[in-house]
Formats: sequence, C-alpha cells, structure tokens
Amino acid sequence: MSDHERVHAAFSRPAPDLARRLIGALLVHQVPGEAEPRAGRIVETEAYLASGDPGSHSWRGQTPRNASMFARGGVAYVYRIYGLHHCFNVVSGPGGSGQAVLVRALEPLTGLEAMARDRGGHVERLLCSGPGRIVQALGLGPEHDGAPLTGGPLRVQLGEPLPLQRLTVGRRIGLGRGEDMALRFCLRGSPWLSRPG
Repeated sequence: MSDHERVHAAFSRPAPDLARRLIGALLVHQVPGEAEPRAGRIVETEAYLASGDPGSHSWRGQTPRNASMFARGGVAYVYRIYGLHHCFNVVSGPGGSGQAVLVRALEPLTGLEAMARDRGGHVERLLCSGPGRIVQALGLGPEHDGAPLTGGPLRVQLGEPLPLQRLTVGRRIGLGRGEDMALRFCLRGSPWLSRPG
C-alpha cells in the first residue's frame, strides 16, 4: 500500500473510529498571503453516522447541501448552522456512506494573532472552543466545502493514536434528535474544550 493509499485508508474508517483517531491530530490552514499557518490540535469531536442517526445531516439522504458528506473520507464538509455560523467536519468512511466527524474544539498552536483578529480580539482560551469559533479562527468558509484534507493548504495531520485512557466519551451537544448517542470524544482534562468533557 502506498503512502497516499494509507492516508486515505485512515479517513475511510467509520465515523466513531475516526472521531477517536482525530483527537490529538493537527488541523492546519495556510491562509493565502499569511506567512504562518493557522493551526490547532484537535481536542473535541463528534461522530455522525451513516445510518440510524437522526442527528446526522445524512439521515434523509443526499441533498445539494450535504453532498460533500457522501464523498470518500478525507475531505471537508462545511455547512452553515442557524443562519449565522459555519461548522467544519471531516468526512469519513467509503464514498456514498454519508458519515462525518464534527470538529468541536482545538488547542490553538500557531497563527494566534490572525485567529484573534478574525475572532474579534477574543482571548486565547476562546479562539477555538466551539465549532463556529474554529471556522472563524482558521479563516475557513463555505468555499472549503469538499476540499481535500490529505494535503494542500487545508489539511489534517494525523499523529500516533492516543491511548483510550486519555479520552472521554459522552453525549453529543445541542441536538434535538440523537443527542443521547455517546458519540462525543474529548481529550481528558483539556482546558480548550467547548464544554467540560
């Protein structure tokens, strides 16, 4: 298996597996014209399943809005929520399955000045502690929907998987349906979470 195939295989796993695997990975965006990339360590995720998940955008099948969610794992799914904010997801699973992982919180690492500027001067603790804040801080938008994440200016860099004892697993947040499913994964003890893990 080539390096390229290995990378794609890592993102082609089921959403709950990828959601666990993404904890500790880096999310990096090299914004055009900026010398330093904006990057953070992923500390909180939520999995959205291919079937049997009423909280998932794929619940009723493919639409123009959720089309990227049905791509092969390893691309971005970016959508608007409440008409105000955008959320960033990593598509998972094989093509056509409709799975994704919402990135809920990052520990900001580089590009902090640019992040703070785009977040309206918020303190470091609040730069990336929530899905809408991540998109603002990293300079993302609807134009990144469907973008590949395995290389290029927007990418997810996987490191070694963290041991399970370093993670917490709980219910997803803010859903009317499917909130009771234990599909939220957090880095245990992280001060950067959107809510306590």
